[in-house]
Amino acid sequence: MSKKTKQKNLAKKRAVSGYLFILPFILGFLFFMVKPFFQSLYMSFCTVDISAQGVKYIFAGLDNYKRAFLIDPEFNQMLTDEVWRMVINSISTIIFSIFVALMLNTQFKGRAFVRAVFFLPVIFSSGIIVGLDANNALLSSMAKSAEASTGSSVTAVLEQILTSANVGSKFMDTIFDIVNRVYDIASASGIQIIIFLSALQTIPQSMYEAADIEGCTKWESLWKITMPMISSMFLVNWIYTIVDFFTKTDNQIMNKIKTQMTTYMAYDFSSALAWIYFAVVMVMVGVSALIISKVVYYYE
Repeated sequence: MSKKTKQKNLAKKRAVSGYLFILPFILGFLFFMVKPFFQSLYMSFCTVDISAQGVKYIFAGLDNYKRAFLIDPEFNQMLTDEVWRMVINSISTIIFSIFVALMLNTQFKGRAFVRAVFFLPVIFSSGIIVGLDANNALLSSMAKSAEASTGSSVTAVLEQILTSANVGSKFMDTIFDIVNRVYDIASASGIQIIIFLSALQTIPQSMYEAADIEGCTKWESLWKITMPMISSMFLVNWIYTIVDFFTKTDNQIMNKIKTQMTTYMAYDFSSALAWIYFAVVMVMVGVSALIISKVVYYYE
């Protein structure tokens, strides 16, 4: 059997393994999500009348979409703010993740424990732990007491100095906002760190040894070997980070959609908002994937 034939057979086995891995999601989507998916789309073009006789769908064309963009006083601003927050948060998360992954890929005592510490926020941000963290009165009172005792945030003094000196006020505001939210960024980086770490461990050590023999510095090895070899994972992590951010519970648009649906029973308008939001997310994912894929290096 030739080498090319072996490679094709191996590629087929990997493809089959991949399809088997995602098969539960595909089946779940087909059986439980396809009908509500298209029902919500149809609902967004209708006026939903709920009465004792049942639910009636009266076709209204683009009225709900016009209401979202032209009548609703806050939706456009919310959408712009969330897209901007997504860009800043996603870039911060990717930079933080690659930095921590590079650190965790080095040899040091207690490395397994440190890796577990960085992955713990992923566990704590799921299931009932979220409710416990959000509704924990003790933690809330401790945070308020700490804030009252210090009277300012970690970067407040430095921020005040630079702001009074007029040093790039808007840019510095963004930087200080990122620094003040470092806990949130770390909490959202667990999966990305694991993906980057697994990619780093697939790089043959012989490549770094050859680079050292040729006289390359660690900085040159980082940009000439490490980054190209894990570049495909940048695309995976970027798309994951975008989707993860857009579906967070503290998202203004998500909260608005939920409020319209549960509080005001406006299923038609909330469906239109949801589909607009979904379209924006898909555009962001598509544009990002197109741009990043141009610089991704694939190797055999």
